[in-house]
Amino acid sequence: MTRPSQHLHPATPIAPSEPAATLIWYRDAQNGGLEVLLPQRSHQARFAPSAYVFPGGRIDEADQRYAASWAKAQGLAFVDRYTHSATALRESFEELGVLLGVDERGQALTPSGLQSLDRQHPLWPQLNERHWHAALDQVNVVCHWSTDRDLPIRFDVPFMAAKAPLDQVPQADGKEQLNAIWISPKEALSLHQKGELPMVYPTLKTLERLLPYSSAQALQEALHSNEPWFSSCPRGGFMGGRETRYMEGDGPFGELALTCPEGQVKHVLDWQSDQAVALLKNLSRLTAPNPSLMTGPGTNTYLVGDKHSGFIVIDPGPALAGHIERLHLATEGNIQAIVCTHSHADHSPGAKPLQAMCTQTHPPIWGIPSANTASPNSHFVPDRVLEHNQRLQLKSGTDTHTLRAVCTPGHAANHLCLIFEEEGILFSGDHILNGSTAVINPPDGNMSHFLESLDLLSECCANEKIEFIAPAHGHVMGNRFGAPHDPISIIAKLKAHRLKRENKIKAVIDSNPKGRMEDWLPLAYDDVPERLWPAAMRSLTAHVLRLIELGMDIDHAEQVHRIAQNPNANLQDLHP
Repeated sequence: MTRPSQHLHPATPIAPSEPAATLIWYRDAQNGGLEVLLPQRSHQARFAPSAYVFPGGRIDEADQRYAASWAKAQGLAFVDRYTHSATALRESFEELGVLLGVDERGQALTPSGLQSLDRQHPLWPQLNERHWHAALDQVNVVCHWSTDRDLPIRFDVPFMAAKAPLDQVPQADGKEQLNAIWISPKEALSLHQKGELPMVYPTLKTLERLLPYSSAQALQEALHSNEPWFSSCPRGGFMGGRETRYMEGDGPFGELALTCPEGQVKHVLDWQSDQAVALLKNLSRLTAPNPSLMTGPGTNTYLVGDKHSGFIVIDPGPALAGHIERLHLATEGNIQAIVCTHSHADHSPGAKPLQAMCTQTHPPIWGIPSANTASPNSHFVPDRVLEHNQRLQLKSGTDTHTLRAVCTPGHAANHLCLIFEEEGILFSGDHILNGSTAVINPPDGNMSHFLESLDLLSECCANEKIEFIAPAHGHVMGNRFGAPHDPISIIAKLKAHRLKRENKIKAVIDSNPKGRMEDWLPLAYDDVPERLWPAAMRSLTAHVLRLIELGMDIDHAEQVHRIAQNPNANLQDLHP
């Protein structure tokens, strides 16, 4: 966990969240396709006034008592889902007059029967009096939202869903809800984009998740397990001058969690290379102006330390004069050490010119020498070799800023990562990226080593409760330890992606064992744009080499080894 003393903004209280439940009514549209019911909230509502939202509201004790008695009558073990279903159905009845249930004979409730119920009075006593029952078992879990931390009114809300009774016509109560429309998720999102249908963030993102389902039956089948598709408490920041929200797993979420832990909407996410971006009081990032297909927004150079301790510069990047000058300016020349995570041309060449500018401190360049498998433009010899688990430390009064090296070969033979011990941050270099997966380019890159290094990093994150990953390309990733999209889950997802690709490659080879690399590439990477196939060929080569190591028999193994030995081979140079 990052030290509160290093946070950029004063801590702010987070309003407690109230338990609530929401109901997504869905049905088949007359012209085909799925549609959902969206009522509009009152213009005077305390929460989301005038917005189109799914019906719902606070959970009360009566809902829980009814759910418990219902489960007992049905001979079922009580689970919280039944309370959420009860609240969702009750609120939907009060707001729209729609209710899913059965009468004393076990028949579905009819519109005429529902007219005998008073929407202004408690629902459960009225049902019990008539020996009617709400159909809690016909309501399924979709997802789980917690209202953003920066808002004054917050809810903890399971989004439930039920197939609407076709003979019931929703009628808004005119108080909480003004009207209600049946609309497809696609049309609702389109109207929102045009500014014609105001909606809050959770409604929008939930509608997006409903887009793949073409019918009520398809959605019902997808919800059968009653496991939430996701749980989210979004965070806000600024992008392009506008306030934007992000869920866990979205690229900027981790950076917002690091810079604004209480959910303050203060951090600007736009990429710029003119000045360093503060992430903590003792950590900032200056992105080199070298954006490209392979580097994304550019190479991130991280500055660890403060004006009292001096700075450690991680990955000074390419030798671009303007970038080096800005690094020198941002640190006031008080650089105590320069560390290169590996020797690739977008990471290490800036080290020497930056060192030369620091005439007062003469900082040593740390790292691991490039192996003889590295390409000529990745040749690198540090002043001092950084050993596995070796620490570099700065002192600032009573504070320390400690980086510990973790040797992680795979993307490059001399790749290393760094753990910022006091703040629980992993500087991942190119081993773990935000929004893409690193190319493994033999002979210097090795897929088996890459996967082994992932296991090592996962172990480090678990043992030391690492919460954030600062990659060489892209925003900071992560979340609080044990929460969705924390570093352990990020690493697990990356490893699963690599192994899934490897299994696909193996299946392609099995189906065409006499094929060659150019035959396998378009099949193994058919989900990758063709413009990326030259890079994909390098990772394909790394995967096939690993399969050979694992004992797979390849007819044209000599071609694989020949391509592996030429890291600059392109698709036109596959044959001798």
